[in-house]
Amino acid sequence: MLTTILILIAGLLLVVFGADWLVDGASAIARKMKISEFVIGFTIVGFGTSCPELVVSVTGALKGISDISLGNVIGSNIFNTLLILGLTALIMPISITKANKQRDIPMTLLITFLLIFCGMSFSLLGIGKGDNLSRIEGIVFLVLFLIYLYYCFKTDTGAVEEEKADAKDEGLLKAVLLTLAGLAGLILGGQWFVNSAVELAHTLGVSDKFIAITLLAGGTSLPELAACIVAAAKNKGQLALGNILGSNIFNILLILGVSATICPITFSGIDFVDIVALLLSIVLVWMSSYTFKKDKIDRYEGVIFLLVFIAYYTWLFIKL
Repeated sequence: MLTTILILIAGLLLVVFGADWLVDGASAIARKMKISEFVIGFTIVGFGTSCPELVVSVTGALKGISDISLGNVIGSNIFNTLLILGLTALIMPISITKANKQRDIPMTLLITFLLIFCGMSFSLLGIGKGDNLSRIEGIVFLVLFLIYLYYCFKTDTGAVEEEKADAKDEGLLKAVLLTLAGLAGLILGGQWFVNSAVELAHTLGVSDKFIAITLLAGGTSLPELAACIVAAAKNKGQLALGNILGSNIFNILLILGVSATICPITFSGIDFVDIVALLLSIVLVWMSSYTFKKDKIDRYEGVIFLLVFIAYYTWLFIKL
């Protein structure tokens, strides 16, 4: 038990250091290649911080444990949006650009609706033989992922204002190495944390779904949490927002796409409250563009995000 706790703490420390390296390296790459920090956050940081979810969900699919694959993704997206963006906004309000309002946030909402429609078509419309994500739908998700990734790079308008304020300049090779080191630290540290947390949870005898939506989702979202908090502390809100929206889209289209292609995923373990929390999380981000301080996720909205997150997790614990 003591060894497990020490590995958990070591994993957490590695995640923290990795996040700092990743944010510095990714920001330097954005400056050098004249790519916006949002797109860097969406792609390099978003994909890198989603690697733990990919490993956990694909492993679950290979073992035929769909509760792990689906619960991990739904839990991670709720965790990413409500807790991580909430905490990030408390540290530093996050600006929402015109592209975020017109493309990125609506697309994340649309993809979330698509997941619910495909996965719960039987319950919603009586279509199909049951609530599941089929192999064909998994392949469709993967194709949509590639199309959206191409579209993001194609329509990127380049560096944003917050980049101009950063006087630091790094060599491209140094920036790439720093980014890779940060990703490695995040992934390895996250893996240590998750494995230790799951071992402790199994010792306490809790269900696979509970482990997936809480410990696995929280643990595999540690890279996003660390990267966003460090980005906020370094006044890089667009990197943080890109990381969260990118991770959420990666989780649904890429991770569930790959998992469903390997083995169809059943939604039988997911209930109405889980779906409402998932939808509400991204709806709150969309509403932030128009409420309180427009075009910004401000501190008031950060508090609302956190309160909704606490309410959802309280419900999960009560339901145990």
